[in-house]
Amino acid sequence: MNQYFQLFQLPEKFSVDIAKLDENYRLLAAQCHPDKFASKSAFEQKQAMMMAATVNEAYRILSNPLDRAAYLLQQRGIEADAPEHTQFSPEFLMQQMQWREEIEDARQTNNADMLTHLAKDIKHKQQQLLQALNTAFELDHWEQAADLVRQARFLTKLIAEINLSLP
Repeated sequence: MNQYFQLFQLPEKFSVDIAKLDENYRLLAAQCHPDKFASKSAFEQKQAMMMAATVNEAYRILSNPLDRAAYLLQQRGIEADAPEHTQFSPEFLMQQMQWREEIEDARQTNNADMLTHLAKDIKHKQQQLLQALNTAFELDHWEQAADLVRQARFLTKLIAEINLSLP
């Protein structure tokens, strides 16, 4: 079992109990909060700060499905976010090009409704990718999971671009 899942007493798998993660985060954050160590030695204060930073980083990663997936893959020696992974299926690339053209058209015409509709479509596609990602992890299809992480990251960027364009 790897460190972050162990820290939060969760099974090492993609699908996590978010309520349990949140509950354990609150408990751990309270236990190692630097204020509790204000009267302790400098060493103990530093240890508390380091533990608090670890708890916060672990929570950030485990609470985000794509970061959690990339972390699980990394534990298996697969760097899903490595810059050399730039190949996508032709279908995925064509869909991205179409969405980018539609985003650009909507921006140029200040069409907030079109941007909102595109964001909804892309979020729907991202949800489908997350479901496929869950299945890939359940079946131990690590390379497929890595590919799905990369695709979903791309969609996250598109959604962020849309959000920046909305009033």
